[in-house]
Amino acid sequence: MTPRIETVPTTFLIGQKTTTSLVSDKTRELWQSFSPRKKEIKNLASEDLYSVEIYPGPEYFQHFDPTMEFEKWAAVAVSDFDEIPESMDVLTIPSGEYAVFHYRGKTSEVMEIFKYIYGEWFPTSGFTIDHRPHFAVMGSKYKGEHPDSEEDFWIPIKNT
Repeated sequence: MTPRIETVPTTFLIGQKTTTSLVSDKTRELWQSFSPRKKEIKNLASEDLYSVEIYPGPEYFQHFDPTMEFEKWAAVAVSDFDEIPESMDVLTIPSGEYAVFHYRGKTSEVMEIFKYIYGEWFPTSGFTIDHRPHFAVMGSKYKGEHPDSEEDFWIPIKNT
């Protein structure tokens, strides 16, 4: 699986966030809280959903520990931050290069692609992980647990 390399422009998101880990995964609860409220966001840049992870730093990947916490977001892209619904937060993803991996399959089976990305692709890619948000974009072909579900994983990169 070869990713495409893209430069992301500065992207503005509005959504909700939580602190979680792989062991105490709060993703389901986060999306259950955010999904009914996304209609309150008026200045959408697209209909796509963003699942964002902000890791504490490079040590997260160097000394992997499934109990280590990170920030998780459920969000949508917006054109500006002029109208922010009550109890929602804003996040700016800075411009930068990303390796984009297209995934087709059930959400519950996604760990295989991450094992490939971090265990096989990165060591031979000529890139290292950059300290910027990681995210998945879930567009119209995203269907959760359906085997034909599609989403793109955006991993921040920099040259080694």
